Amino acid sequence: MSQMPLDWLQPAWPAPAHVHALCTTRHGGCSLPPFDSMNLGDHVGDDPRAVAANRARLQAVLQAATPGARAVFLQQVHGTQVAVLAPGMVDGGRFDACVSTQRGLACTIMVADCLPLLLTDTAGRVVAAAHAGWRGLAGQGGVGVIEAVYQQFSALALSHAAPAATENVAPEGVHAAAARTLAWLGPCIGPQAFEVGPEVRAAFCAHDAAAVQHFRPQGAGKYLADLAALARQRLQALGITQIYGNDSGSAWCTATQASRFFSHRRDGAALGGSGRMAACIWLG
Repeated sequence: MSQMPLDWLQPAWPAPAHVHALCTTRHGGCSLPPFDSMNLGDHVGDDPRAVAANRARLQAVLQAATPGARAVFLQQVHGTQVAVLAPGMVDGGRFDACVSTQRGLACTIMVADCLPLLLTDTAGRVVAAAHAGWRGLAGQGGVGVIEAVYQQFSALALSHAAPAATENVAPEGVHAAAARTLAWLGPCIGPQAFEVGPEVRAAFCAHDAAAVQHFRPQGAGKYLADLAALARQRLQALGITQIYGNDSGSAWCTATQASRFFSHRRDGAALGGSGRMAACIWLG
C-alpha cells in the first residue's frame, strides 16, 4: 500500500484484492512524547493539532489506495453497539464496532491494549471492525462485541450475495456465512502482561467453562489472561475458522513491545498518557 509507513501492519490473509486493511503503529506521525508519534486519539490529552495532522496522514494512506476513502472514527465505550456506516456519517458515534458495504467508508477502531478485530467475507461484499477489550468481549449472557458485530456482518453478507450464492444457504441465519468469513486479530496486550482479577475470569467462564484454559494463575488471586485466545474461542464458537493475525505471541503484545505499540496500561500512569493506534478496513 503506497505511502504507508513500513512499520504499519497489513493483514496476511486471503482477502479479495479490493478489500484493504491496515493497522497503524506508534510510528509515522508528529505527536510529541508520551504520544510519540502517530497518536490518533483525540481524547488522550495530546495536542489537537498533532492529532489532526496524524489523522490527515492516515486519510492520505487510505486515499492513495482508494480515492475518496475515509476513516470513520468512533467514540468507543467498551460496549457492544454496532454502527452500520453510511455516506455522510460523521465521527464520534458511541459504538464499539462497525460494518460497511460502502466503497471507501473505512471501518476504524482505535486501540492501545484492547484487541482490534477485522472481518470480511471471501467475496469481499462487506467489512467490519470491532474494539474488543475484556468487557466488550465478555459481554452479557454470552453476547459480546464479537457476537454483535458478526450478527450485523453476516446479515449484510447474505443480503448482498448474488442469488445463485444464496440458493443453498441453510436457514441458520447469522451462522450461515461463517465458512466464508475471514477474521484478523491485531496487536493487543498479551498473556505475558494482562493481569486481571477473578471477576474477569468469572465473566468468561460463566458463558463457556472452556475459557478457563486462557487464564493462568498469577498468585494473590490474580490471573494472566490471553485476550487474543479468548477472541479466537468466541469466533470459533460462531463457526469462523479462518482466523489470522495475533497468535498470542510476544511480538503482538502492546505492553511489552514499547518501541512499536502504544499501551495504556504500560504508559498511562508511568508517563501521564498513551496514544492510540487505529485498525482500518474498507472496500476499494
